[in-house]
Formats: sequence, C-alpha cells, structure tokens
Amino acid sequence: MTFTVLIPARLASTRLPNKPLADIGGVPMVVRVAQRVLTLSTHSKPVRVVVAADSPAIVTACQTHGIESVLTRQDHPSGSDRLAEACELLGLADEEIVINVQGDEPLIDPALVGKLAQLLVERPQASMSTAAHPIGDPAEFMNPNVVKVVLDAQGMALYFSRAPIPHWRDQPDSLPSPAPLRHIGIYGYRVGFLRQFPALAQAPLEITEALEQLRALWHGHRIAVHIAAQAPGPGVDTPQDLERVRRLFGS
Repeated sequence: MTFTVLIPARLASTRLPNKPLADIGGVPMVVRVAQRVLTLSTHSKPVRVVVAADSPAIVTACQTHGIESVLTRQDHPSGSDRLAEACELLGLADEEIVINVQGDEPLIDPALVGKLAQLLVERPQASMSTAAHPIGDPAEFMNPNVVKVVLDAQGMALYFSRAPIPHWRDQPDSLPSPAPLRHIGIYGYRVGFLRQFPALAQAPLEITEALEQLRALWHGHRIAVHIAAQAPGPGVDTPQDLERVRRLFGS
C-alpha cells in the first residue's frame, strides 16, 4: 500500500501568527509534523509526505530540512481547495489515496495516518476516511465545540454534529452506551473525489453545523471511520498550546 500525505500550511492565523514556522526545538512546526509522519513503519510508510504551502517562506523552511513541498495559491477558500491544487501540482492519479494531516499537529500519531489509508483500501465504496474515539466525559459530550459522529453497522458515518448524539431517551442525563464518538479531524481521500469536492454545492446542514464533511454525505458519498482507542495528542491553536508542545519537545 502506498499513499501520499499532504500537510496544508498557511501563514495567516488570527490567534498564532506565522504558525507553521513557529519554532519547536529549533525546527519549524510544520517540519515537525512532516518528520513525525515519516516515522511510519516501513510496511505502511507513505510514498510521499508533502507540505502544501501558501508562502515561499514555508517552502524555504521545508527545503532547509529536507521536506518536500509545493507552493499553492494564497486565495483558496478552504483547505480542501488547497489539497486539490496540490494533487494537480504533484500529478496524482484519480485512484491514488491522499491523507490530509494538519500542519499544527506535531503530536499526531503516525499509526493513525496509516489506518486511514488502509481503511480506503479495504472500503472501495468509501470516498473518504476519518477517525473518532470514545467519549467518556459528559461535559465533552455536551460541548458544541466537540464534534460527534454516529456510524452504521459497516462503520460508515451516518452524521456528524456539534449536538450530543446519539441522545439516550430513557436516561437523558447519562452518556449513551456504547460510548458516543468524538470525531478526530484527520481525513483520507481518493484523489478523484478530492478533485471534485471543492466544486460540490455546499449542503444546508454543512452551513448550519459549520462542518465541511457534511457536504460529502449530503451528496451521497460515504465516509469510513476508524475507531481509535484514545484521543490524539493536542494540536496547536494558541500561544499557550505552543508553549505546552515546546515543553514536550524539551525546548
């Protein structure tokens, strides 16, 4: 199995300016992400790990550390548009598999990346793959910033929501059993679908929930979901997050 990991990286960030280039132990954060993905074991190692950058400064940082990158347009309205352009620049074929790893996830579990690629190999009916983990905290279940997902019998997503789903009618003050699932924001795509996705009309549910993956479901595409045993390492959204990660890297 071979696949490509694309890491979109853009300099604009309201809470943490120049986030992809933030120093973590002497290495830019986006490079840390790429290096971590490259630790995948030999049998599942991606054929390529490529940073899809919106700035020459990011490309230069990647070149300095031996990480492949492509320079994409700055005016993309979404990350999926940037990924689609990167697929064109790299000449990827429609049947190939791409995994989207965010550039602010220096603690991403490399094994999770491999699982999402394998899921698309095993589920030819799925256009996308993603991940989730069980929720054990009632406050997290009720939090609208925590996206939940419910699945069918084949492990395909039925719906994603900021609402607490599923609702346990007979015990409304308890967590459902089996445990509800928190969505993990990492995605796998078939390249042919990724090329089509930005041109699909937005779904009303996508606009209401502010969840782009609902567009795929609205248009009849299937999303296979891998259930991870635990939550992934924290991403970096704020200066406080950055300091926490720096401590973990000993910097």
